[in-house]
Amino acid sequence: MKAVVVFLVAASMLALVAAVHAHDNAQQPAAAPQEQPYQPSLSDIMAKQQERHIKLWFAGHAGNWPLADYEIGELGDGFDDVGKMLGGDIVKQHVSEALDALQKAVDAKDSAAFAAAFDRLSAGCNACHHTLDHAFIVIARPTVLPYSDQVFAPQK
Repeated sequence: MKAVVVFLVAASMLALVAAVHAHDNAQQPAAAPQEQPYQPSLSDIMAKQQERHIKLWFAGHAGNWPLADYEIGELGDGFDDVGKMLGGDIVKQHVSEALDALQKAVDAKDSAAFAAAFDRLSAGCNACHHTLDHAFIVIARPTVLPYSDQVFAPQK
């Protein structure tokens, strides 16, 4: 009988400890999930590329060679990111030569060569889209400046 009483007391104590532990855990706030750093999607990067493409055209068309040079660099960085996301060298195959030609035209401050290289870049973009089954995305020379808050004319 004494062993039964000791067993019941021990079992009760264990149940009490378990209940207290469960209650304490219920009141503890759940650990906040770790925030993952923002990873832009391919469509995010391509939207930014389209913005840069537009700015490049208006900068080069206005003869603002420093701005055009800057946008070429930004486009190159963006295409590097796209290439990493897609893997392989599909992006380089379609736009590298055109970017190089644009850089040469900007360095030479050659408006005619700039326009031709810009059209080659647009054609490269469209060829890449076609290769990736996104032929419905067609890039062309912009006709309207969507940035009314930026001056594209060269500044003296």
